[in-house]
Amino acid sequence: MKILFAAAAAAVIASSAQAASYRLGGLEVIQPWSRPAAAGTTGVGYMTLANRGRALDALVAVASPVARKVEMHSASMAGGIMRMDRQDRVAIPAGGQVAFAPGGYHLMLVGLAKPLKAGDSVPATLTFASGAKLKVDFAVGTGLGAPAMPPMAGMGGMDHMTH
Repeated sequence: MKILFAAAAAAVIASSAQAASYRLGGLEVIQPWSRPAAAGTTGVGYMTLANRGRALDALVAVASPVARKVEMHSASMAGGIMRMDRQDRVAIPAGGQVAFAPGGYHLMLVGLAKPLKAGDSVPATLTFASGAKLKVDFAVGTGLGAPAMPPMAGMGGMDHMTH
């Protein structure tokens, strides 16, 4: 029983270490991901931004060598109509976080220079109002959500993310 508990604990620690996270000072970008897209079209970027600092910060620009430009957008539903608005900045409260997820904030990767295929990564540089610049890689998944982490050896592909 002790061996099984130790193996399960090791799997949890290892799986959290595999989750993509980028940190600079009090800013953290958690699990950046994208969906497949054809060259010349527009791709998308999702992530969670965390501000562990004591002062408000904001994402003010994003650039990627695989896109002609990257825009920040918010999506909202009003009166049964989906609306998308370009954002010049997305505030991240001190001690808080902001999700870039389907149906909300997201990045638009406009004018892709190459196709984005499952398994690829999309490099990007995020610029914050504080002057911080953070380089991240968006993992391209299957299109249905964030890419799954690889199964742990000896764990039989069990899904530990639902515990």
